[in-house]
Amino acid sequence: MRHTAKKLFKSAFSTAVVAGALLLTSFPASAADGASSVVEKGKAAAFDRKKGNCLACHSVDDGTLPGNIAPPLIAMKARFPDKDKLRAQIWDATVVNPNTIMIPFGRNKVLSEEEIDQVVEYIYTL
Repeated sequence: MRHTAKKLFKSAFSTAVVAGALLLTSFPASAADGASSVVEKGKAAAFDRKKGNCLACHSVDDGTLPGNIAPPLIAMKARFPDKDKLRAQIWDATVVNPNTIMIPFGRNKVLSEEEIDQVVEYIYTL
């Protein structure tokens, strides 16, 4: 009787291991990989001269040919502890400062809503 119970346990355990492996391989990349992908897309949009073009005005740590007419994009979490305020700034900076020269990327549909979210995620890492 004991031998049969041991066999049943081994069989059930093996089935569980195989089922677990199948489940793990059927799921997409982890959330960390997804977040990394969003940040990379945001950086691409921010550096794209036909899209965000942040480098036209801002200095960014690993950007080439950065501008110097706007504040450098550093310590962004300290400057914008509320990520929604950073998003609002990118969407339309004229709401807070009507005299700004920053393009209202959202209001003028220069960037899509998704691209703005991606740029925010990237800039928040700086």
